[in-house]
Amino acid sequence: MTTHHAPPPTPFDHRIAVFASDEEFLAAALPFVTEALASPGEPPPVAIAAPGNLDLLRDALGSDAKEIGLVPHAEWYTGSAANAVAQGAGYVAANAGPGGRIHLLMEPVWGGRAGRSPREAAEWIRYEALANLLFAPLATTALCAYDTRVAGPAVVAAARRAHPDTEVYEDPFRLAAELDAVPLPPSPADAERLPGPAAPGAETVRTWATVQGLPAADAELFATAVTEASSAVGPLEGALLWGEAPACVCELRAARRVDDPLAGFVPPPSAELEPGQGLWFARQVCAYVDVRDDREGTSVRLQYG
Repeated sequence: MTTHHAPPPTPFDHRIAVFASDEEFLAAALPFVTEALASPGEPPPVAIAAPGNLDLLRDALGSDAKEIGLVPHAEWYTGSAANAVAQGAGYVAANAGPGGRIHLLMEPVWGGRAGRSPREAAEWIRYEALANLLFAPLATTALCAYDTRVAGPAVVAAARRAHPDTEVYEDPFRLAAELDAVPLPPSPADAERLPGPAAPGAETVRTWATVQGLPAADAELFATAVTEASSAVGPLEGALLWGEAPACVCELRAARRVDDPLAGFVPPPSAELEPGQGLWFARQVCAYVDVRDDREGTSVRLQYG
C-alpha cells in the first residue's frame, strides 16, 4: 500500500489547479489573483499561461489587469525543466518581496516540449516534485495550472502527486526515485569508449560532436557540459560517446555515488561556477542529464539535443 506524506512545513505554498474548460480556468485563476492583489507587501502577481488563457484573464479582470504581469508561457518555458528552475529562481530573486513573497500562476507548455514524449513529461514532473525542496525557504505562492484539454490524464495524475495541496501528495525524494527507477535505453555497442580516470578532454568531445553534425557553438557547449559534469562527479572509470546531431550523448561512469536528487538543480549563488557546480551548467545546456546511482557508483548521461 502506498504511503502518502504530509506537506513539508515550509513557507513555499505550492498548489495545483486542474481545469477542463475556460470557465474552470477562470474559477481557479481569478481567486488566486484576487488573493495576490490583497496580500500586503507583495509585488504584482504574474500569470504565466497560454495566450488564450491570458486573454480570458485579461478580459475578466478588466481595469485590474494592469495590476498583474501577463507572460505567454512559451516565453517563460523556453527549454528544459532545469531551465525552468533557473528562470523561476532568477525571477523570484529579482522581483519578489521580502522572503520571496510573490504569487505566480504557472502553466507549463504541455502542447510543446513538455508534452512531446513520456520522457519529457517525466522530467517536468521531476521539476514539480523537486520545486517543493528547491523553493522551500521562500514565501512564494505558486499555482500550477493543468489544462486537461492539453495535458493527458497520466500527466495530471502524476502532477497531483507533486503538489502538497492534494490528498495524493508524495514525498519529493520518493517521487524522484520512482522516475529514476525507469531504465534508460542501453548504450549502443558501437559507442566510442574513452578510458578514465581523467575526464574526457574538451577538444576530444568537441571534435567528436562536430563530426556527428553539431554546429561549432553547440559542440563547444556540449564539450564544456561534459567536462564540467566530469569535474563534479569524478574521478571517472571511463566514458562513452554516441549519437548524431542534435542528440549527441556522453555517459560518464564514476566510482563514487552522487546520492542527491537535487544535484545540478540548486541554483548557484553567483554567475561564476564554483567547484562542484558542473552539473548545474550541464543541466542548463543539455536537453537531458540523467544521474543514476547503483551499488558500484554513478552513471551520468548527458544528451545535448
